[in-house]
Amino acid sequence: MSKKRGLSLDEKREKMLQIFYDSQDFFLLKELEKLGPKKGVISQSVKDVIQSLVDDDLVFKDKIGTSVYFWSLPSCAGNQLRNVTIKLETDLQTNKKRHAELVEQCKALKKGREESDAREEALHELKAIEQKHNELKEELAQYADNDPATLEAMKKAIEVAHSAANRWTDNIFTLRQWCSNNFPQAKEQLDHLYNEVQSKIHRKNHEFVYTGL
Repeated sequence: MSKKRGLSLDEKREKMLQIFYDSQDFFLLKELEKLGPKKGVISQSVKDVIQSLVDDDLVFKDKIGTSVYFWSLPSCAGNQLRNVTIKLETDLQTNKKRHAELVEQCKALKKGREESDAREEALHELKAIEQKHNELKEELAQYADNDPATLEAMKKAIEVAHSAANRWTDNIFTLRQWCSNNFPQAKEQLDHLYNEVQSKIHRKNHEFVYTGL
């Protein structure tokens, strides 16, 4: 035996509204929770159903003292439906006007773009130009290292490096002189270390110049 299907939200709203319309009276929430099951709306869902009706201005509520009363009249619902109808009709007219504008705009954009041999040929030519443009960009990227701006930047970097090398050479010479003066017994070892390091630097410089770096 199939289980009886429960009421949908819209059906529950209709049932609760009917309670107001039949009595045309004011109710507390607890009273509505007792009346709801008689219409097939379980008491646990009455509060949410009533709140949805309040949100849509189909049921009104007001606080009197410490109690909150709910009410709704058929005339209130009629006014609400009329307002909704007016808004929907206004939106419909606005959308129709916008649709007509878009249709005209579409027609205007299509002018001059009709299919023809000349247009097809122009599109093929445009595609070929774009392809050639991309090929030239790729070829240009291969010569980026020879760009005058890049070469100028490299020259400036070399000048900075050369200046720094001279500065550190002076610092090393000063340090060597200080060590020789303060540690005469290690002068021979320091001279040997200095000559070895200087020899390595010369070899590196030679490689640098030879490779063109």
